[in-house]
Amino acid sequence: MKDHLPIAEKFKALGPILNEQGRRLWAATEAMGLGRGGISVVAQATGLSRPTIYAGIQELRGEPAAIPGRGQGRSRRAGGGRKRRVEHDPTLLADLEALVEPTTRGDPQSPLRWTCKSVRRLAEELRAQGHQVSPQVVGDLLHEADYSLQGARKTREGGKHPDRHAQFEHIAARVRDFQKRNQPVISVDAKKKELIGDFKNVGREWHPKGQPPQVRVYDFIDPTLGKAIPYGVYDVHANLGWVSVGVDHDTPAFAVATIRAWWLQMGSPMYPKARELLITADSGGSNSTRARLWKLELQHFSDESDLRVCVSHLPPGTSKWNKIEHRMCCHITANWRGKPLESLEVVVSLIGDTNTAAGLRIQAALDAGQYPKGIKVSDVEMKKLQIDRAQFHGEWNYTILPHGDSQANSKISRKL
Repeated sequence: MKDHLPIAEKFKALGPILNEQGRRLWAATEAMGLGRGGISVVAQATGLSRPTIYAGIQELRGEPAAIPGRGQGRSRRAGGGRKRRVEHDPTLLADLEALVEPTTRGDPQSPLRWTCKSVRRLAEELRAQGHQVSPQVVGDLLHEADYSLQGARKTREGGKHPDRHAQFEHIAARVRDFQKRNQPVISVDAKKKELIGDFKNVGREWHPKGQPPQVRVYDFIDPTLGKAIPYGVYDVHANLGWVSVGVDHDTPAFAVATIRAWWLQMGSPMYPKARELLITADSGGSNSTRARLWKLELQHFSDESDLRVCVSHLPPGTSKWNKIEHRMCCHITANWRGKPLESLEVVVSLIGDTNTAAGLRIQAALDAGQYPKGIKVSDVEMKKLQIDRAQFHGEWNYTILPHGDSQANSKISRKL
């Protein structure tokens, strides 16, 4: 018997980096080099079967493959290898899809209906039905059936108002008219309230490896530090923003106080000849169409600034369409990602440092004022307001005139 140790050592070194065809051809080359008895020596040294080595020799000689379909660059003959699970179990895929899709489940008491649909749980349920599958097989079948892991997407906006599209067109027309006359147009809204303290903030930032910021485990409000309430004003034409960071409540009084702060700090210097102001806002929250205090506070602001304050609300269920959402608020969120908001000063600083390559610049200030909830506006006070409602959805489109400007009422009505 010829010494086969060198062959075993070479196979140990080359075997892991060769595919099945490569190992077969290499073994055939070694066997042919050894001459008579070489096939037995190589088979014993490598553990490859004699038919495999014979097939490799025929491939090297250019003879027809010993096994039909092998050769021509293939590692196995066509159809070789273990059969797929679905070929042995024809009902497996249908039963799997019945578990994944709630609408196709026949059994309302299925344990998976109200539990996590992980591949492990799916595999357990399929095994209970008599299928022999592993979590890996379940994952492969789901990918082949064009399933993927996905989170929920916010797309349902609730009921659509029949005049929704017409209202958007109405708002667009008003914005164009104001911009043509160089009158300011702003979009307003409140961001979600943020806990102040060493709480986790969504997102990641660069830190030394293994040294992430240490934050609290539970997100319970700190009664000493409280929370921050950012309310923003976005100048649609100038691509500039203002944010007041409140500490009390998000009320109509706070919303209008923010608009007033924007006008004094940014709006008035930028638009010294402005006589009108267009505000676009969603239909809920502190700037709701139904909030009487919102209109009363706007009347006070109109009297103070001598501006005709025109308001156009987005249709119900379309708050995410507001310009401020995707022109300003999203950039604020990205700017403070992964940073614990440890103090109000940090919040104001991070908002004020927000800018983009497209030219967005934001100013921010702390508003420590008190804005109690539950303030009622009487019918008598409402009758004193100088509100001129548009003919098209006056509850969405209206103008608040400063007192003493009632003669312009009919003129504004014709423009609306």
